[in-house]
Amino acid sequence: MVFGYIRVSTEQQSLQNQKHKILEYAQQHKILIDELIELEISSKKSQKERKIDILLDKLKDGDTLICTELSRLGRNMLEILNLVEKFNQHKIKLVFTNQPELSTNQNEALSALLLAIYGYFAQTEREIISERTKQGLSAARAMGKVLGRPKGSKNKSRILDPHKDEITRLLSIGVSQSSVLKIINAKLDKSISMTALRYFLSKELK
Repeated sequence: MVFGYIRVSTEQQSLQNQKHKILEYAQQHKILIDELIELEISSKKSQKERKIDILLDKLKDGDTLICTELSRLGRNMLEILNLVEKFNQHKIKLVFTNQPELSTNQNEALSALLLAIYGYFAQTEREIISERTKQGLSAARAMGKVLGRPKGSKNKSRILDPHKDEITRLLSIGVSQSSVLKIINAKLDKSISMTALRYFLSKELK
């Protein structure tokens, strides 16, 4: 059987966007999707709360799971890679419409290598961002600065919610924060500042 898996982590993101990409892929490759599993639950919740167990129970040996991106499967790369390993043990083929190079339905050896590399860099980037944020706060405290979010930064950072996956992907492949800001601002009606971007990263990409 073939399953489509759709998950978003914020209200601003659209289930329909992922659904469209999955159905478009299926149509292009003449694949019949037996069931679409739709979840709209924060990635910060546990696997049980995100109903990953339900997904695992549905999948049987030899089935195919289609989703848009690797990040849809979990809240961090260790969790994702463990889940991918479970799928591989049951010969469940994974298809990522936005990241075909990671799909396991073609070259399994290559996809396994890329998954490991991708996972390492993505997780390392998050840890670096988190550590830099902590260091910045410690330095500010040492200098006697009043801590807290910059005025208006919370509201502006919420504008970035629909672009969370793209920001994560760009950072994971080594794109600098200043370049990410330029890329994202080009897609927004109103540009945001580096301060707003850094606030977003400190809150969303821990």
